[in-house]
Amino acid sequence: MENNLIDSLCRSDRFWLLDGAMGTQLQKRGLPLGSQPEIWNIAHPDIVASVHRDYVEAGANILYANTFGANRKKLASSGYSVEDVIHAAIQNAHAAAGTNVLVALDIGPIGELLEPTGTLSFEEACDIFSEEMRAGIEAGADLIVLETMTDLYEVKAGILAAKETCESMGKKLPLLVSMTFEQNGRTFTGCCVPSMAAVIESLGADAIGFNCSLGPVEILPLAQQLRQYTSLPIFIKPNAGLPDPQTNLYAITPEEFAEQMQAYLDLGITMFGGCCGTDPMFIRALRRMLDAHTPCKPVLPEHRLSCVCTPTEFVPIDRVRIIGERINPTGKKRLKQAIAERDFDYILRQGISQVQAGAAILDVNMGIPDIDEAEMLPLVIKKLQSVLDTPVQIDSSNTKAVENALRICNGKPIVNSVNGEEKSMAAVLPLVKKYGAAVVALTLDEAGIPLLAEQRFAIAQRIVERAQQYGIPKEDIFVDCLTLTASVQQKEVVETLKAVRMVKEKLGVKTVLGVSNISFGLPNRELLNHSFLLMALEAGLDLPIINPNVPSMLDAVRAYEVLYNQDKNAARYIENFNRPEEIARISAKPAPVSAPQSVSENPSHTDELTDAIRKGLGESVRQAVREQLQENEPEEIINHKLIPALDLVGQDFEQGKIFLPQMIQSAQAAQAGFEEIKNFLAAHPNAAASEFSLSQKGIVLATVHGDVHDIGKNIVKVILENYGFPVLDLGRDVPAEKVVEAVKQHHIRLVGLSALMTTTLKSMEETIAALRAEKLDCKIMVGGAVLTEEYAMKIGADFYAKDAKASADIAKHVFEK
Repeated sequence: MENNLIDSLCRSDRFWLLDGAMGTQLQKRGLPLGSQPEIWNIAHPDIVASVHRDYVEAGANILYANTFGANRKKLASSGYSVEDVIHAAIQNAHAAAGTNVLVALDIGPIGELLEPTGTLSFEEACDIFSEEMRAGIEAGADLIVLETMTDLYEVKAGILAAKETCESMGKKLPLLVSMTFEQNGRTFTGCCVPSMAAVIESLGADAIGFNCSLGPVEILPLAQQLRQYTSLPIFIKPNAGLPDPQTNLYAITPEEFAEQMQAYLDLGITMFGGCCGTDPMFIRALRRMLDAHTPCKPVLPEHRLSCVCTPTEFVPIDRVRIIGERINPTGKKRLKQAIAERDFDYILRQGISQVQAGAAILDVNMGIPDIDEAEMLPLVIKKLQSVLDTPVQIDSSNTKAVENALRICNGKPIVNSVNGEEKSMAAVLPLVKKYGAAVVALTLDEAGIPLLAEQRFAIAQRIVERAQQYGIPKEDIFVDCLTLTASVQQKEVVETLKAVRMVKEKLGVKTVLGVSNISFGLPNRELLNHSFLLMALEAGLDLPIINPNVPSMLDAVRAYEVLYNQDKNAARYIENFNRPEEIARISAKPAPVSAPQSVSENPSHTDELTDAIRKGLGESVRQAVREQLQENEPEEIINHKLIPALDLVGQDFEQGKIFLPQMIQSAQAAQAGFEEIKNFLAAHPNAAASEFSLSQKGIVLATVHGDVHDIGKNIVKVILENYGFPVLDLGRDVPAEKVVEAVKQHHIRLVGLSALMTTTLKSMEETIAALRAEKLDCKIMVGGAVLTEEYAMKIGADFYAKDAKASADIAKHVFEK
C-alpha cells in the first residue's frame, strides 16, 4: 500500500491538491495571539477538524495535519506530550478526510539553529524529528512532510530521522520536503537551489518543493531552476503573494493566485497548495484551474549531474576540480602534531589556505596512531564546516569514522574510499547510499594493485556495477586508477594513464588521482608532479588530488582548461592572472618593506587579527589580542581592531561573499577577543581602559506578543553580543508592558522588536506605542520577514533592521551618538 502511494505521488499523469494555511484559519475561529495552534488539537478538536473539512470541500486531496510545531522544544511548557498532540491532530485530520483524502504529518523547523551556527546538536535534532515521526506513524499518517525549512542541515536531520524511524517501525511512508527561499534565491541561512536539490534527492526524499515566504510569481524562477537539477517530483505551496507595504496584508485574490499558478504546469509540476495568506477559497480556485488542464510530462534533466556541495556552495564536476591534499597527515610532521595536540586552528588554516589557492574540495584524513579517528574525523569536519563553505572528501579506512563523519557532514561529500574487495564494498557502499554521498572507487582488491590497465579497469567495472546495485548512480562514482611511484614502478606509470582513459571512455564515470604519489623518493618532485598532472588531465582526469598552494600545479590546470577549450574565451585564466598577487608572482617583484609602525597603524599587525576574525578562528583571535594587550590599551584594540574587523565581515555578508553561518562564526571568533579583554580588565583594575563599560550599551530584544517565532531574534542577539553589546533577551510572545518595564528598569537606550507573522504586526505597533506613551529615552529598531522599511516607519519605529548585520550597524549608530 505504502509503496503504491509513493508511486502514485510520483506519477505525472494526475494532479494532487494540497491544502492551505492552518494557523490563520484557527485565529479566525478564536485562537488567541501567541497561543500554540497545535494545542487546539486537544482543546478544540471540532474546530481543527472544521478547518480540514473546509479544505476537503474546496477540493484538497492531501491535508497537512495541525502538527507544524508539535515538537518537544515548542511543547515544553504546554503540559502536553508530543504523542498526545500528534495523535489527536492525525485523528482530527482523518475525521475530516474521509476515505479518499490523504493525511500528512506536517513537521516544521525545530526553532533553534544547529551547531556550529547554533547550539542544537545534529543528533538531538534527529531525535526530536524522530519522536514526532514515530507519533505520526503510530497515529496513522499517510505521508510525512518537512516544510518551511531554511537550514539544509536541519533538512538532512529530518530526512534521516524519517528514513530511520520508518525502517524501525517497518513502514515506508512517502516523504515530501520543501524549503522556503528569499527573493535573492537563497534561504535565510544561505542555501542555494542546486545544493538543496543535490542533498534532498541524494538522501532519498520522494518529492521536493518550495513553500512560504514568497508568492507564485516570485517562486516560479526558483522552480524553473530546481527543475534543471532534480528528477524528483516538485510541489509548490506559495504564500498569497507578497504582503502589501501599506497594510502588510496579502493582496492577491484567490483567482489571481490560481491564474499565477498556471505557469507551473509547463514544468510538469502536479502537486500544488497554498501557504500563508491562503484559505479554502484559494484552494477552491486552484481546484477549478487544475480541473481545466491536463498534467504535462515534466522535462527532466538529460542526465544526473556529478556534483558535491555544501548548502551555500554547489560544485558540479563539469570540469577539472581540485581536491586539496594538505589535511592528510601522510608525510606531514607538523599536521600530525596538530592532530595529536588538537590544534584545530592550524588544521583550519590548512583548509582555508587551500581554498584560497583554488581547491574546490578538501580531502580530510585524521589517520595517525593513538588517535580516536571515529571521534576526531567528524569533529574536524564540523570545525571546517564552521569556517568554510567548501565540500569535503572524507578520507579514512576506518568504517566507523567514515559513518560518523558522513552523518554530521553538512551537504554532499565524497567518501574516499571503497575498493574491489567484497568486504570493502559491503561495508562502505551502504553508507554511501544512506547518506547520499559520492564515492571514490580504488582499482585494487584482495590481490593488491594490478599492474596492467585492463586489470584495473575490470575492478573499476565491478565496483561501479555493485554500487549501482545499491542504488548509487554512476554519476556519484569517481574511479581512482591509482598513481604508483615512478621511482619504484616506472613502467606502470603509463598503465595508470591508460586505465584512466579506459574508465572514462568505457564506463562514463568521473576519475580521481592522488597526483603527488608519482614523485616519492625522487628529486625535484614539483617537476614530476606538474608533468604527470598534465598527462593525466589529457587522459581524462577530472579530480586531481594535489597541493593547490604550489603555483605550478594550479597553473597546469588553468593552462589545460584553456588549451582543451574547457575555459571559454580563457575567462577564468585571464581573471586569475589579472589578480594583483598573481601579477606580482609572475613579474617576481617583491613587495616593498616598510618601516615598523605602531600597532594601530601597522597593516600587517592589523591584518593578523582581522584575518583571524574573518576566517572565524577563535583561538587565533584570542592569542592575537593577548599579544596586543602587552602594548596597547584595551579600548584601542576594541575600537581599532575588533569592531573594524567585524565591519569587514559585515560587508562580506552584505555583498554575498559569505552567508549567515560564516558571519556568526566570525562574530563568535571576535567574541573570543572581547572575552580576553574582559579577563585583562578584571586582572588589571587600574588599566587605562577600565573605564570602558559595556554596561552602558545594553539592548533589549523581544519577539512581540502573539508571535512564537524567535530564531531571527536569536541570531540578532548572537551578532550584537559579539559586537560587544550586552543583550537583555525577553524571549518570544512578549507583552508590551514587559518591554516597557525592562526599558525603565535598566535605562535601556535601544530596543529591538521582532515579528514573523502578519497577524502579530499589530502587537509590534502596540508595543512601540506603549514605549512612546511612557516618553522613554530609547530608540526602537524592528525586523522580521513580514516587515518592510516603509511599514516600519509607518508604525513608529526609528530603524528597520533588514538582517542581523543591520541591527549591529544600528546599535553602533545609536551608541556612538
